Amino acid sequence: MDAVRRRTEEIERQTLSPLAAFSDASRGRERPEEPCPIRTCFQRDRDRVIHSKAFRRLKQKTQVFLSPEGDHYRTRLTHTLEVAQIARTIARALRLNEDLTEAIALAHDLGHTPFGHAGERALNRLCPGGFRHYEQSLRVVTRLEREGAGLNLTWEVRNGIVTHTKGEWAATREGRIVRYADHIAYMNHDIEDAVSAGVLKNEDIPREIVRILGGTKSARITSLITAMVRHGAEEIGMDAEPAAAYDALHDFMYSTVYTDKEAKREEQKVDGLIEHLYNHFKEKPTHMPESFWYIMWQEGVDRAVTDYISGMSDEYATRTYETLFIPQKWRVP
Repeated sequence: MDAVRRRTEEIERQTLSPLAAFSDASRGRERPEEPCPIRTCFQRDRDRVIHSKAFRRLKQKTQVFLSPEGDHYRTRLTHTLEVAQIARTIARALRLNEDLTEAIALAHDLGHTPFGHAGERALNRLCPGGFRHYEQSLRVVTRLEREGAGLNLTWEVRNGIVTHTKGEWAATREGRIVRYADHIAYMNHDIEDAVSAGVLKNEDIPREIVRILGGTKSARITSLITAMVRHGAEEIGMDAEPAAAYDALHDFMYSTVYTDKEAKREEQKVDGLIEHLYNHFKEKPTHMPESFWYIMWQEGVDRAVTDYISGMSDEYATRTYETLFIPQKWRVP
Protein backbone atom coordinates (compact mmCIF):
# COMPACT_ATOMS: atom_id res chain seq x y z
CA MET A 1 0.00 0.00 0.00
CA ASP A 2 2.92 2.37 0.55
CA ALA A 3 3.19 2.47 -3.22
CA VAL A 4 0.04 4.65 -3.33
CA ARG A 5 1.66 7.42 -1.30
CA ARG A 6 4.97 7.10 -3.12
CA ARG A 7 3.18 7.42 -6.45
CA THR A 8 1.60 10.68 -5.28
CA GLU A 9 4.99 11.93 -4.12
CA GLU A 10 6.43 11.03 -7.50
CA ILE A 11 3.64 12.93 -9.26
CA GLU A 12 4.53 15.98 -7.15
CA ARG A 13 8.13 15.75 -8.33
CA GLN A 14 7.03 15.47 -11.95
CA THR A 15 4.39 18.20 -11.99
CA LEU A 16 5.11 20.83 -9.35
CA SER A 17 7.47 23.76 -9.67
CA PRO A 18 11.02 23.26 -8.35
CA LEU A 19 10.08 26.08 -5.94
CA ALA A 20 7.34 24.02 -4.31
CA ALA A 21 7.57 22.34 -0.90
CA PHE A 22 7.62 18.61 -1.66
CA SER A 23 5.94 16.27 0.77
CA ASP A 24 8.75 13.70 0.56
CA ALA A 25 11.20 16.39 1.69
CA SER A 26 9.27 17.64 4.73
CA ARG A 27 11.25 18.54 7.81
CA GLY A 28 8.98 16.12 9.62
CA ARG A 29 7.00 16.08 12.84
CA GLU A 30 7.97 16.78 16.44
CA ARG A 31 7.22 13.13 17.22
CA PRO A 32 8.22 10.72 14.45
CA GLU A 33 5.42 8.58 13.01
CA GLU A 34 5.12 5.85 10.47
CA PRO A 35 4.05 7.41 7.14
CA CYS A 36 0.49 6.86 6.00
CA PRO A 37 0.46 4.26 3.20
CA ILE A 38 -2.02 6.29 1.13
CA ARG A 39 -1.73 9.99 2.00
CA THR A 40 1.27 12.28 1.84
CA CYS A 41 2.29 13.97 5.08
CA PHE A 42 0.58 17.24 4.08
CA GLN A 43 -2.64 15.46 3.10
CA ARG A 44 -2.59 13.75 6.46
CA ASP A 45 -2.17 17.12 8.21
CA ARG A 46 -5.12 18.56 6.30
CA ASP A 47 -7.32 15.66 7.41
CA ARG A 48 -6.24 15.96 11.03
CA VAL A 49 -7.20 19.63 11.05
CA ILE A 50 -10.62 19.00 9.51
CA HIS A 51 -11.40 16.30 12.09
CA SER A 52 -10.24 18.38 15.06
CA LYS A 53 -12.55 19.79 17.72
CA ALA A 54 -11.16 23.28 17.23
CA PHE A 55 -12.10 23.22 13.54
CA ARG A 56 -15.72 22.30 14.35
CA ARG A 57 -15.96 25.16 16.84
CA LEU A 58 -15.16 27.69 14.12
CA LYS A 59 -18.75 27.49 12.88
CA GLN A 60 -19.90 29.35 16.01
CA LYS A 61 -17.16 31.96 16.20
CA THR A 62 -17.70 35.51 15.00
CA GLN A 63 -15.90 36.89 11.97
CA VAL A 64 -16.70 40.65 12.06
CA PHE A 65 -20.33 41.25 13.04
CA LEU A 66 -21.20 40.03 16.54
CA SER A 67 -24.35 37.91 16.81
CA PRO A 68 -25.66 38.90 13.37
CA GLU A 69 -29.31 38.29 12.55
CA GLY A 70 -29.71 36.18 9.43
CA ASP A 71 -27.94 33.23 7.87
CA HIS A 72 -25.81 35.00 5.28
CA TYR A 73 -23.06 36.55 7.40
CA ARG A 74 -19.65 34.94 7.64
CA THR A 75 -18.42 32.96 10.59
CA ARG A 76 -14.83 32.02 11.32
CA LEU A 77 -15.49 28.69 9.60
CA THR A 78 -16.84 30.14 6.36
CA HIS A 79 -13.94 32.58 6.35
CA THR A 80 -11.51 29.67 6.74
CA LEU A 81 -13.07 27.81 3.82
CA GLU A 82 -12.88 30.90 1.62
CA VAL A 83 -9.21 31.38 2.52
CA ALA A 84 -8.52 27.75 1.62
CA GLN A 85 -10.28 28.11 -1.74
CA ILE A 86 -8.39 31.27 -2.68
CA ALA A 87 -5.06 29.88 -1.49
CA ARG A 88 -5.53 26.60 -3.36
CA THR A 89 -6.37 28.45 -6.58
CA ILE A 90 -3.17 30.48 -6.36
CA ALA A 91 -1.03 27.48 -5.39
CA ARG A 92 -2.35 25.37 -8.24
CA ALA A 93 -1.79 28.12 -10.78
CA LEU A 94 1.80 28.61 -9.57
CA ARG A 95 2.39 24.83 -9.47
CA LEU A 96 3.11 24.91 -5.76
CA ASN A 97 1.99 22.29 -3.23
CA GLU A 98 -1.78 22.56 -2.99
CA ASP A 99 -2.07 20.06 -0.12
CA LEU A 100 0.35 22.00 2.07
CA THR A 101 -1.37 25.27 1.21
CA GLU A 102 -4.77 23.84 2.12
CA ALA A 103 -3.56 22.38 5.42
CA ILE A 104 -2.14 25.74 6.52
CA ALA A 105 -5.24 27.63 5.40
CA LEU A 106 -7.65 25.32 7.22
CA ALA A 107 -5.62 25.56 10.45
CA HIS A 108 -4.67 29.23 10.41
CA ASP A 109 -7.49 30.50 12.68
CA LEU A 110 -7.99 27.52 15.01
CA GLY A 111 -6.81 29.62 17.95
CA HIS A 112 -9.13 32.55 17.37
CA THR A 113 -11.21 33.72 20.31
CA PRO A 114 -14.97 33.97 20.62
CA PHE A 115 -16.34 37.33 19.43
CA GLY A 116 -13.68 37.88 16.79
CA HIS A 117 -11.01 40.50 17.28
CA ALA A 118 -12.97 42.05 20.16
CA GLY A 119 -12.41 38.85 22.13
CA GLU A 120 -8.77 38.80 21.08
CA ARG A 121 -8.25 42.36 22.35
CA ALA A 122 -9.89 41.47 25.67
CA LEU A 123 -7.68 38.42 26.22
CA ASN A 124 -4.62 40.37 25.10
CA ARG A 125 -5.31 42.83 27.91
CA LEU A 126 -5.96 40.16 30.55
CA CYS A 127 -3.38 37.50 29.75
CA PRO A 128 0.16 38.07 31.10
CA GLY A 129 2.37 38.39 28.06
CA GLY A 130 -0.59 39.21 25.84
CA PHE A 131 -2.60 37.12 23.42
CA ARG A 132 -2.14 36.70 19.67
CA HIS A 133 -4.49 34.39 17.80
CA TYR A 134 -1.83 33.11 15.38
CA GLU A 135 0.33 31.97 18.29
CA GLN A 136 -2.73 30.38 19.91
CA SER A 137 -3.52 28.58 16.64
CA LEU A 138 -0.09 26.98 16.81
CA ARG A 139 -0.67 26.10 20.45
CA VAL A 140 -3.98 24.45 19.59
CA VAL A 141 -2.38 22.05 17.11
CA THR A 142 0.74 21.36 19.19
CA ARG A 143 -0.59 21.32 22.76
CA LEU A 144 -4.37 21.43 23.16
CA GLU A 145 -5.96 19.08 20.65
CA ARG A 146 -6.31 15.35 21.42
CA GLU A 147 -6.46 15.95 25.17
CA GLY A 148 -3.05 17.57 25.28
CA ALA A 149 -1.24 15.40 22.75
CA GLY A 150 -1.68 17.84 19.86
CA LEU A 151 -2.08 16.95 16.20
CA ASN A 152 1.66 16.44 15.63
CA LEU A 153 1.59 18.32 12.32
CA THR A 154 4.57 18.72 10.02
CA TRP A 155 7.02 21.57 10.51
CA GLU A 156 5.91 23.27 7.28
CA VAL A 157 2.27 23.47 8.37
CA ARG A 158 3.15 24.71 11.84
CA ASN A 159 5.45 27.35 10.37
CA GLY A 160 2.71 28.53 8.01
CA ILE A 161 0.18 28.80 10.83
CA VAL A 162 2.28 30.98 13.12
CA THR A 163 3.39 33.34 10.32
CA HIS A 164 0.03 33.81 8.59
CA THR A 165 -0.82 37.23 10.02
CA LYS A 166 2.22 39.48 10.20
CA GLY A 167 5.89 39.63 11.10
CA GLU A 168 8.29 37.09 9.66
CA TRP A 169 7.15 35.48 6.42
CA ALA A 170 6.60 31.74 6.19
CA ALA A 171 9.57 29.65 5.16
CA THR A 172 7.56 28.11 2.31
CA ARG A 173 5.90 29.87 -0.60
CA GLU A 174 2.75 27.95 0.25
CA GLY A 175 2.67 29.59 3.68
CA ARG A 176 3.18 33.02 2.14
CA ILE A 177 0.25 32.45 -0.19
CA VAL A 178 -2.01 31.79 2.80
CA ARG A 179 -1.15 35.17 4.33
CA TYR A 180 -2.25 36.91 1.14
CA ALA A 181 -5.31 34.68 0.76
CA ASP A 182 -6.38 35.49 4.33
CA HIS A 183 -6.34 39.22 3.57
CA ILE A 184 -8.00 38.84 0.19
CA ALA A 185 -10.79 36.74 1.70
CA TYR A 186 -11.60 38.80 4.76
CA MET A 187 -11.47 42.20 3.09
CA ASN A 188 -13.80 41.15 0.30
CA HIS A 189 -16.30 39.12 2.28
CA ASP A 190 -16.34 41.81 4.97
CA ILE A 191 -17.36 44.31 2.28
CA GLU A 192 -20.23 42.03 1.29
CA ASP A 193 -21.32 41.56 4.92
CA ALA A 194 -21.05 45.30 5.57
CA VAL A 195 -23.27 46.07 2.57
CA SER A 196 -25.81 43.49 3.78
CA ALA A 197 -25.75 45.09 7.22
CA GLY A 198 -26.29 48.59 5.81
CA VAL A 199 -22.92 49.74 7.14
CA LEU A 200 -21.48 50.32 3.66
CA LYS A 201 -22.65 51.00 0.12
CA ASN A 202 -20.80 49.69 -2.90
CA GLU A 203 -20.48 53.22 -4.23
CA ASP A 204 -18.53 54.20 -1.08
CA ILE A 205 -15.50 52.22 -2.28
CA PRO A 206 -13.00 54.68 -3.81
CA ARG A 207 -13.19 54.84 -7.60
CA GLU A 208 -9.50 54.19 -8.11
CA ILE A 209 -9.79 50.87 -6.27
CA VAL A 210 -12.83 49.96 -8.35
CA ARG A 211 -10.99 50.89 -11.56
CA ILE A 212 -8.08 48.57 -10.79
CA LEU A 213 -9.75 45.69 -8.95
CA GLY A 214 -13.38 45.83 -10.11
CA GLY A 215 -16.70 46.74 -8.56
CA THR A 216 -17.88 43.37 -7.25
CA LYS A 217 -16.54 40.83 -4.77
CA SER A 218 -15.96 38.30 -7.50
CA ALA A 219 -14.13 40.82 -9.70
CA ARG A 220 -11.90 41.99 -6.84
CA ILE A 221 -10.95 38.47 -5.78
CA THR A 222 -10.27 37.46 -9.37
CA SER A 223 -8.13 40.57 -9.94
CA LEU A 224 -6.03 39.95 -6.83
CA ILE A 225 -5.56 36.24 -7.56
CA THR A 226 -4.61 37.07 -11.15
CA ALA A 227 -2.12 39.66 -9.91
CA MET A 228 -0.44 37.10 -7.70
CA VAL A 229 -0.30 34.45 -10.41
CA ARG A 230 1.09 36.97 -12.88
CA HIS A 231 3.77 37.97 -10.37
CA GLY A 232 4.96 34.37 -10.29
CA ALA A 233 6.21 31.86 -7.75
CA GLU A 234 9.75 33.15 -7.32
CA GLU A 235 8.68 35.88 -4.91
CA ILE A 236 5.08 35.63 -3.72
CA GLY A 237 3.36 38.99 -4.14
CA MET A 238 1.77 41.33 -6.67
CA ASP A 239 2.87 43.94 -9.19
CA ALA A 240 2.90 47.59 -8.12
CA GLU A 241 -0.56 48.75 -9.29
CA PRO A 242 -2.71 45.93 -7.87
CA ALA A 243 -0.56 45.89 -4.72
CA ALA A 244 -1.26 49.61 -4.22
CA ALA A 245 -4.99 49.03 -4.74
CA TYR A 246 -4.86 46.10 -2.29
CA ASP A 247 -3.23 48.35 0.33
CA ALA A 248 -5.73 51.15 -0.36
CA LEU A 249 -8.66 48.74 0.09
CA HIS A 250 -7.13 47.56 3.37
CA ASP A 251 -6.84 51.17 4.62
CA PHE A 252 -10.39 51.95 3.44
CA MET A 253 -11.85 49.02 5.39
CA TYR A 254 -9.99 49.95 8.57
CA SER A 255 -11.18 53.54 8.35
CA THR A 256 -14.83 52.63 7.73
CA VAL A 257 -16.24 49.16 8.38
CA TYR A 258 -13.87 48.03 11.13
CA THR A 259 -14.45 51.22 13.12
CA ASP A 260 -18.16 51.71 12.41
CA LYS A 261 -19.99 52.48 15.65
CA GLU A 262 -23.22 50.79 14.56
CA ALA A 263 -21.46 47.59 13.48
CA LYS A 264 -19.36 47.53 16.63
CA ARG A 265 -21.89 48.67 19.21
CA GLU A 266 -21.95 45.24 20.88
CA GLU A 267 -18.18 44.96 21.16
CA GLN A 268 -18.01 47.05 24.32
CA LYS A 269 -19.97 44.29 26.04
CA VAL A 270 -17.42 41.68 24.99
CA ASP A 271 -14.67 43.18 27.11
CA GLY A 272 -16.75 42.88 30.26
CA LEU A 273 -17.97 39.38 29.46
CA ILE A 274 -14.48 38.04 28.79
CA GLU A 275 -13.08 39.78 31.89
CA HIS A 276 -15.78 38.33 34.14
CA LEU A 277 -15.16 34.83 32.79
CA TYR A 278 -11.40 35.23 33.09
CA ASN A 279 -11.53 36.41 36.70
CA HIS A 280 -14.04 33.73 37.69
CA PHE A 281 -12.03 30.82 36.32
CA LYS A 282 -8.80 32.27 37.66
CA GLU A 283 -10.31 32.38 41.15
CA LYS A 284 -12.05 29.00 40.76
CA PRO A 285 -9.99 27.01 38.26
CA THR A 286 -11.62 23.72 39.24
CA HIS A 287 -14.77 25.01 37.53
CA MET A 288 -12.94 24.41 34.24
CA PRO A 289 -12.89 20.94 32.64
CA GLU A 290 -10.26 18.64 34.14
CA SER A 291 -8.08 18.74 31.02
CA PHE A 292 -7.29 22.37 31.84
CA TRP A 293 -6.25 21.50 35.41
CA TYR A 294 -3.18 19.77 34.01
CA ILE A 295 -2.27 22.90 32.03
CA MET A 296 -2.71 24.94 35.22
CA TRP A 297 -0.36 22.67 37.18
CA GLN A 298 2.23 22.66 34.42
CA GLU A 299 2.04 26.22 33.08
CA GLY A 300 0.04 28.29 35.55
CA VAL A 301 -3.56 29.28 36.03
CA ASP A 302 -3.45 32.25 33.61
CA ARG A 303 -2.32 30.00 30.79
CA ALA A 304 -5.06 27.46 31.52
CA VAL A 305 -7.79 30.09 31.72
CA THR A 306 -6.62 31.71 28.49
CA ASP A 307 -6.64 28.37 26.70
CA TYR A 308 -10.12 27.58 27.99
CA ILE A 309 -11.75 30.90 27.12
CA SER A 310 -10.05 31.30 23.75
CA GLY A 311 -11.40 27.92 22.68
CA MET A 312 -15.01 28.82 23.47
CA SER A 313 -17.54 29.52 20.73
CA ASP A 314 -19.54 32.76 20.96
CA GLU A 315 -22.62 30.83 22.05
CA TYR A 316 -20.79 28.76 24.68
CA ALA A 317 -19.08 31.83 26.15
CA THR A 318 -22.40 33.67 26.37
CA ARG A 319 -24.17 30.67 27.88
CA THR A 320 -21.37 30.18 30.42
CA TYR A 321 -21.56 33.85 31.39
CA GLU A 322 -25.34 33.64 31.83
CA THR A 323 -25.03 30.51 33.96
CA LEU A 324 -22.41 32.07 36.21
CA PHE A 325 -23.63 35.65 36.53
CA ILE A 326 -27.29 35.94 35.49
CA PRO A 327 -29.93 34.83 38.04
CA GLN A 328 -31.84 31.78 36.84
CA LYS A 329 -35.53 31.15 37.31
CA TRP A 330 -36.27 29.17 40.45
CA ARG A 331 -38.20 26.02 39.72
CA VAL A 332 -40.32 24.32 42.35
CA PRO A 333 -39.53 20.57 42.43
